[in-house]
Amino acid sequence: MPNWTTERHGPVALLTFTRPPRNLMTFAAMIELGDALEDLAAKTEHVKIVMLAGGVDGVFIDHAELADLARGPGPATKQELGSWARAERLLEEIPQPTIAAIDGLASGGGNEIALTCTLRIGSQRAQLQQPEVSAGIIPGGGGSVRLPRLVGPGIAAEAIITARAFPAQQALRAGWINAILPADKFTRHALTWAAAIAQNPGPALNAAKKSVVFGARLPFADALDMEQQLFTQLTATSHALNAV
Repeated sequence: MPNWTTERHGPVALLTFTRPPRNLMTFAAMIELGDALEDLAAKTEHVKIVMLAGGVDGVFIDHAELADLARGPGPATKQELGSWARAERLLEEIPQPTIAAIDGLASGGGNEIALTCTLRIGSQRAQLQQPEVSAGIIPGGGGSVRLPRLVGPGIAAEAIITARAFPAQQALRAGWINAILPADKFTRHALTWAAAIAQNPGPALNAAKKSVVFGARLPFADALDMEQQLFTQLTATSHALNAV
């Protein structure tokens, strides 16, 4: 039975993860997510925004299923072992901006998935956490690499070393999330928030995401060159001219 459902709300595609009781992430579910993202990446004409949400009350995505991680190489297939890196890479690199809509707990692997999204929004009851150190390990899905780049090394070190959860208001102040929306009917509010972004021309959204995501990985001069190329491509089309 699939753990992810895909719904279209105009130009916003909503992917909802539902695996009661705790929304623990499995290899199979990550393969499923990667497949869904690859499909949506080819639909830029109709899908401008991809949003992830949790289908279990009070949980976005909790940490990875430990039984999966314990299998390791051999018992786990190459496809399974690569499923996390593939899905996270797609969240970062598909043309459309991706949004993590966090209503409740995003912990461990769940927070790492949120970190790979272009934007993160939370409900008033959102809590974000990297708890691995308390279990004698460290983040293994990019948490200790992406979080410092998002909120700065000091706050990231505090979050990872203490293993404590950051509530919504503190996460907002740190820049960990971009907005806080009401918990009541949160998904509806999140879709409205995403739809406002989707009013912008799709090619400009795609180029803006590419410039921000890939530019952050490049030397400064190379990032400026890429931005200029993307700018030139857009100004040469009717999309940009019609929007002015």
